[in-house]
Amino acid sequence: MAADTFLVELGVEELPPGAIDDLSDAFAEGLTRGLAEADIAHGEVTAYASPRRLAVQVKALADKQPDREVERRGPALAAAFKDGQPTKAAEGFARSCGVSVDELIHLETAKGTWLGYREQQQGEATTALLPGIVEKAIAALPVPKNMRWGASRVEFSRPAHWLVMLYGDRVVAASALGLEAGRTTRGHRFHAPAPIELSHADDYLTTLEQAWVLADRGMRRERIREQVLAEAEVQEAQAVIDEDLLVEVSGLVEWPVALTGSFDERFLEVPAECLISSMKANQKYFHLLDVQGRLKPQFITISNIDSQSPELVIQGNEKVIRPRLADAAFFYDTDRQRPLAERIEELSSVVFQQKLGTLADKAHRSAAVAAFIAGRIDGEVAHARRAAELAKCDLVTEMVLEFPELQGIMGRYYATHDGEPAEVAQALEEQYLPRFAGDAIPRTPTGLALALADRLDTLTGIFGIGQRPSGTKDPFALRRSAIGVLNILIKGELDLDLRELLELAAAQHQELPYAEGLVDEVLTYMLDRFRAWGRDEGIEAEVYLAVRARPVTKPLDFARRLHAVHAFARREEAAALAAANKRVSNILSKQGDDVSARVDAALLQEAAEKALAEALVSCQERVAPLFAEARYSDALDVLATLRRPVDTFFDQVMVMAEDEAVKRNRLALLASLQALFLEVADIAQLQQ
Repeated sequence: MAADTFLVELGVEELPPGAIDDLSDAFAEGLTRGLAEADIAHGEVTAYASPRRLAVQVKALADKQPDREVERRGPALAAAFKDGQPTKAAEGFARSCGVSVDELIHLETAKGTWLGYREQQQGEATTALLPGIVEKAIAALPVPKNMRWGASRVEFSRPAHWLVMLYGDRVVAASALGLEAGRTTRGHRFHAPAPIELSHADDYLTTLEQAWVLADRGMRRERIREQVLAEAEVQEAQAVIDEDLLVEVSGLVEWPVALTGSFDERFLEVPAECLISSMKANQKYFHLLDVQGRLKPQFITISNIDSQSPELVIQGNEKVIRPRLADAAFFYDTDRQRPLAERIEELSSVVFQQKLGTLADKAHRSAAVAAFIAGRIDGEVAHARRAAELAKCDLVTEMVLEFPELQGIMGRYYATHDGEPAEVAQALEEQYLPRFAGDAIPRTPTGLALALADRLDTLTGIFGIGQRPSGTKDPFALRRSAIGVLNILIKGELDLDLRELLELAAAQHQELPYAEGLVDEVLTYMLDRFRAWGRDEGIEAEVYLAVRARPVTKPLDFARRLHAVHAFARREEAAALAAANKRVSNILSKQGDDVSARVDAALLQEAAEKALAEALVSCQERVAPLFAEARYSDALDVLATLRRPVDTFFDQVMVMAEDEAVKRNRLALLASLQALFLEVADIAQLQQ
């Protein structure tokens, strides 16, 4: 079976840069899926994309499907013949197969014998199947928003202008989006506008590069990265390459050329974050830092042309950025004319959630919770209350209305300008930490208190109005809020009871339609997040279940138990002790609730039960101070020594003795064993 390279390229007007990656990957996945469904063998599948094209190259694509043996089943043998002669059913089946009844075979199945027919079916040519596969892949693309062009009824993200489909050096006769496939592609819109004939599918990348197009997304990004770093080195500066911005910029150019421009130093009086947001959001520029990490009055732009007069391109970009930075300076100056505290009243007109009131209501509720938390963690109660009152005030400033990503950051700048305490100002920024997995938590007690209070208010409020997140919908980011609370309490080593905090947060709401059982529901939801939290820490689900089986409501304590049981599960003794605890649990569960944990030494008869009783007393004395100090790993190390006496007990002692008193005493012995381990977790769950 022969094989060759296949290429499909869809040429379009400039695609939305943020959609290119998804479209490109989906195109390749659609083609791969189609080839698999058609059972066509192939090698590596590579997706290419630029602002003006989506392409997929398939190496070593077989020229046809493999031949297959097709089996057809006809009527049951009993219905196929009567008195030794074929019935109409048999004759009709034979005709449908194009053979005589004598050429049919017998098929043995579990339900009996049937007439059947087997034939070799020739595989279809790949070039005959590709048009349908490509058309289906294009139709399935996740286009953000369709449009029509000209008089055509065809719809796509952008007007489509050419279609290339080559199998080796041959054009595949096909059509899509109203275009007939050919071998003609296009190079750079300005540097190589003339049509280009591709002689072979293997020539795609090199031909386009000669036409000033880097079709490989990864190569184009790395080219941009290298150029930006090189430009920064010339300026004796450090370039800050934001990966999201890099992806977006690479979706705007086909032939990247990095150029360095500058802006007036007077703009450096504006907070650097404001200037950076303006340069990134509006102009897609990379900013530069000096050796001290301060913003330099320079930027790097990525041009889509290799101009003979780069200074003109730079001047054009400098001309464009100037009014943008002037706007940022204007917003900053305007906002500072009014203290943040004067904006508290404005929050009364900004709805947080229709059933939960305004941002002013939220601030009032959060202030009470933040003050309580601050008192528990040795923070300044007055600072926490003040920070909560000011927390959302920057949302109504001109700067944050223009650049929402600066929320909190501008609150810190404006609070500092207003003369608020340094920790209050810092907390206004820290309230949003952690923003994502692995992000830092607040460093100040006031920031910790505010970050917790804000999230707890949201969680209790949204659950309280019946908007629990589903598998696909979480508009208020409650999962992120819950995990944020866990991370703050654990990383901040705050020994706070989550139930107590939730009860306080819930009590701040005036009316909640689903107030009954609210705290238990939110608590369960938050503790369930420990499964994902533990997975990120490399902790198995069985370990999570073992700890979750205990009524632990302090996240810091929960995390310590998780790590302790995780380490214990790797010990040689763990499997045997987990199995023993499982056995103990099964035995005790059948006895009801009337099993005592008091062991009567006088009723101990066998040497094995006496040895276990002595070992338990010894362990109880050793682990009591360890449990008091939450040193669960050390405690489990001690309990691991029980393996031998436990194994010996079950090997040599009959728990359900005929003597009722002896039996009850042995059950008490097992209850004591179980209780010791349950001080940490239900390790019987490790058997799952």
